[in-house]
This record gives sequence, structure tokens and C-alpha cells, in this order.
Amino acid sequence: MDKNNTVVSLKGVSIYHTDDDNKSSRKDNELVLSDVDLEVREGEMVYFIGRVGSGKSTLLKTLYAEVQLLEGKGEVVGVDLRHLKRKNIPYLRRRMGIVFQDYQLLDDRNVFYNLYDVMQATGWKKDSDIRRRIDEVLTLVGLVNKAYKMPHELSGGEQQRLVIARALANSPRLILADEPTGNLDPVSADEIMKLFKQITAKGCAIIMTTHNTALIEQYPARTIMFSKGKISEIDVEKMFL
Repeated sequence: MDKNNTVVSLKGVSIYHTDDDNKSSRKDNELVLSDVDLEVREGEMVYFIGRVGSGKSTLLKTLYAEVQLLEGKGEVVGVDLRHLKRKNIPYLRRRMGIVFQDYQLLDDRNVFYNLYDVMQATGWKKDSDIRRRIDEVLTLVGLVNKAYKMPHELSGGEQQRLVIARALANSPRLILADEPTGNLDPVSADEIMKLFKQITAKGCAIIMTTHNTALIEQYPARTIMFSKGKISEIDVEKMFL
């Protein structure tokens, strides 16, 4: 595999639930996943599936350094997770996009400033550059005419599209999406999946956790099963025989 096209590379990784007092040691921490090998290329769509508690969200959190990687080799968007210092975690997150199920929008400001303030906080300096990029991402997600709406004035699907616009602001090579369609009706979920197809077509990889097998059937892609502390890639076509 061309290393330059690889956005996620995990080899021999074990992942532990850690507490705040014991983040740098495996001792007494609960093993969640072991022997994880995973590579994801630019432009790929990858589903994580499995029961609640099987480690899907924990692996996502490891990829954006919310959970510390204590064992194995891990590199995400060119950043070595094993040797990542806490002060450099914002640098890692500026190189990826994160889409949360609960949106985590700023309720006291409109669509435009939900993006503007976050972009300023992540290092954008020039006002004209920020405004140009906001226009680009809002156009992509179909919200350019709702820039001055407040979050509560948007539908659930529109709020999720705003979250995706925020994730795209820094032109990431990778988006991590934790159950992005979990709270949406089928029509809105379908719109999000169509948007994801547009995003991957432009070269950005997406890793998405989901319990919605109907979406996988309609939009097939690489699928990773989480079960009994392990992960394995499965044949999507055989899922629906």
C-alpha cells in the first residue's frame, strides 16, 4: 500500500479503557480490543459495526486521541499516536473531522458563527479566507441559504449537515463519524449518506460507526465487525444473502 495514501495505520494495537489517574499504564485498565490491524486509504468509506460496548466508539476515540494508545503501532493522518504529546493533540484534530451523534453545536450562535468561531479557534487568521471556506462547505452540505439560522431552527438532518460542514472546514483527509444517522429519520439518513459519497469521491476517507444495516446494504463499503474484543473485515454481500 502506498504510505502516502494511508490515513489510518494500526498494527498489533490493543486498546484499554483508562481512568484519569492511570492513563499511561496498562495495569488495572480494562482491555477493550486486542490484536487490531487496520489500514484505511484516502477516499475510502469504512463502516464499524457490532454490538453496543464492542469497542467501536472506543477505537474512534483512540484515533482522535481521546483514548491514549498504550500498545502497538498507530498512525493517523501522518501522526504517531504512541508518541503524541498532549499539547499536540489539537494539531492532530485539525487534520481530521469529527462528527458526533449528539451534534455538539453552539446553541447561542447561528450557523455561520458555529463555523466561524471554530475555524478561528483552530488557527484560521484571515477573515476573508474564513468566509470563503464557510461558503464552500455550506454549499457542499446544502445549507448556504441558512447561514443565519440558529441551530434550533434547523431540522435534525440539517443540524447533522452543519456538523459535517464543521468537520470539513479544515479540508481533512479523514472524517470520523460516530452513529451520524442514529437520531435521523430514513430520508435524512439517506441525505447524509449521499453527502458522504460526495465527500469520499473528493478523496477524504470516512470511518462511520453504525447499527443501521439497511444503510450498509444501500451504500455498500468496507465493513469491519467488532466482536469479543477483536475486529475482522466481513464480506458485505454475504451479509444480505
